[in-house]
Amino acid sequence: MSIRILLPRGAPRVLAAAQLSNSVGDGAYYVASALYFTRVVGLSPTQIGLGLTVAWAVGSVAGVPLGALADRHGPRGTSVLLALATGFAVTSFLFIRTFPLFLVAAVGYAVAQCGLAAARQALLAGLVAPADRTGVLAHLQSTLNAGLAVGAALGGLALRFDTAGAYRAVFALDAAGFLLCAASLLRLPAVAKVPAARDGGEPRLAVLRDRPYTVITLLNAVLLLRMPLLSLAIPLWIVERTGAPGWLVSALFVLNTLAVMACQVRLARGVTGLRTATRAVRRSGLVMFASCAVFALSAAGLSPWAAAAVLVAGAVLQAVAEMQQSAGSWQIGFALAPTHQVGQYQGFFGTGVPLARTLGPLLLTWLLVVWGIPGWLLLGAVFLAASLAMGPAVRWAEGVRARGAGGARGVRHSEG
Repeated sequence: MSIRILLPRGAPRVLAAAQLSNSVGDGAYYVASALYFTRVVGLSPTQIGLGLTVAWAVGSVAGVPLGALADRHGPRGTSVLLALATGFAVTSFLFIRTFPLFLVAAVGYAVAQCGLAAARQALLAGLVAPADRTGVLAHLQSTLNAGLAVGAALGGLALRFDTAGAYRAVFALDAAGFLLCAASLLRLPAVAKVPAARDGGEPRLAVLRDRPYTVITLLNAVLLLRMPLLSLAIPLWIVERTGAPGWLVSALFVLNTLAVMACQVRLARGVTGLRTATRAVRRSGLVMFASCAVFALSAAGLSPWAAAAVLVAGAVLQAVAEMQQSAGSWQIGFALAPTHQVGQYQGFFGTGVPLARTLGPLLLTWLLVVWGIPGWLLLGAVFLAASLAMGPAVRWAEGVRARGAGGARGVRHSEG
């Protein structure tokens, strides 16, 4: 199966270049940052965990107003400024030596990252036709994984040298990546500002009053618990609950990365509207339930190699579920956002990522590592229930929008 990274010339390829430029640095940052903060800055693991939890909580709240800012003032300029702000926040980590300054820098980093994600989604919506967005996003996800893989290898070199200079080089690389990202985004054409609708006194942050979209966002946040599952819960599960070799932790991460690089675009091709999107999410829940059941089986007193084989099977199922859920959620998040409010709606929809990162580690550690096999089965049931609920929630949102459009047409007709 071929791995396709390059997109056709034009805006999609420039967006991919921007994605690649900052994902390489991010991959190195994810691998080396914890040791930098403990060994170079001198923070305790508790301080790091608390600081990052607070930072991502603040960032999740900031995504909506920053997305609205992109709607009002143009997503290209907003994206460029937020990419520069993220690079500045990463650079500031090189100079901090106390917990209060670390907290300030971490909050700035999380806020800029969440805002940048919303603004770039609004920029993509303005430059790519609706029918092509899911396919472009699938390519961007493949590009992201490729960059993270390269960056993780570079971060591994810093771990190998284990010096302050090596760790600082990682942060300098990440900061430079966001500068290149900003430069790439400047190459894109400006997207015309779409004036907000004012009929009926529409609130400035209308997404906060959109109940169907809120439910959809919460369901998506539940499904995104797969993120800390791969990065934290499964490694702890392998070490604490199975007899599989420890190096399998790295192997499963590489397997997931390569699977998404190779298959995300192909699996996203069938997602062309809300009906196919909800089917993809529903299938992802079924596959994720099966994955959780397989992971649970790995602790059933198997030999090391048998446990490893079971874990690989569970990881393959998880990767398939991840790609289906991603493709379906991209389509749903965009299709249900009003055209003049894509930034704020994507900012709100994107809160699922920091929410999963904030609550997921504690929840999954307790559920899986502490509770064990029953925790895996309960988690699989939660994934399945959230995926099955997505279809009714999307139909609810469609009905609300259809009634709103009918009301608006009636008002315009009476005014005429």
